[in-house]
Amino acid sequence: MTWLPIAISVAAITAVVSILDSHLITKRFPSLQAYLAPVGIFHFLVGLIIITINPLPEGTGAGVVAVAFVSGIVRVTATLLMLRTMRSEEVSRIMPVVNTSPIFVALLAVPVLGEALGWLEWLAIIITVSGAVLISAQWDSQSKGIRLRRSFVTLMVSSILFGAANTGSKYALDYISFWSMYGISAVCMGGVFLIYSLRPSVLGEIRNMEQRSKVLGLTAFNEAIVIVGFVMSFWAMEQGPVSLVSTILGTRPAFVFIYALVLSFFFPAVLNERFSRGVIITKVISIGLVIGGVALLTLAG
Repeated sequence: MTWLPIAISVAAITAVVSILDSHLITKRFPSLQAYLAPVGIFHFLVGLIIITINPLPEGTGAGVVAVAFVSGIVRVTATLLMLRTMRSEEVSRIMPVVNTSPIFVALLAVPVLGEALGWLEWLAIIITVSGAVLISAQWDSQSKGIRLRRSFVTLMVSSILFGAANTGSKYALDYISFWSMYGISAVCMGGVFLIYSLRPSVLGEIRNMEQRSKVLGLTAFNEAIVIVGFVMSFWAMEQGPVSLVSTILGTRPAFVFIYALVLSFFFPAVLNERFSRGVIITKVISIGLVIGGVALLTLAG
């Protein structure tokens, strides 16, 4: 399974992106739009360069190209929902919910792509995603009961969209290279981000930012990591079953939690994370479910 170490590496790398996204959105940029404007420009230009260097194979059908572009637009919509939630929620709570997408990938991949999953693989997927509900639950002192956070529905919609995007990407990757798939996804991401954010008022916010050059440099570094994660994830999807690859990619919350815990101890001002004893226990159990599901998945593979 050559795709397995690739997928695990992507999970560890993209966890860094999640941490930097949260830091930049909550601490550095005055608004989400101000963050998305330079990010959109970066990915749009890089996507155009990649598409120019790696054109689509001759004879690629219009249907395949349409699926690739729709997949890219669905993915960026899911990303927008996730990034908007980062303005008010802790990144270590967001990522486990968003990474329930493997269950939706599995549900779509079986009928659409003809992938077959055994009972052990289904059990692994269910265990992996069940931690999302646990980490989104909180005790309501007024009703003395458990309720889900208001962001849960938004993040679940984001998860479903990520699942649909991964399924569409897997279909397109049967006909085009992972480089071409990345180029299309990057153009879609950059274009949608710019449409959403590029306003004269937003440009004014960016001009007036404190330490603007330093912040934009950190943003460029973060987006360079995004490129690595994108390309490697499409590479893994090209080689393995998308339902299983997506499940391995779903281990990202474990890495996010570890990074956030270390940063909160040594550099508490970097993130808006609150780590009480109860919170740590809940997150450890939740992430333990993710790790346990991946272990089962590895055995099943």
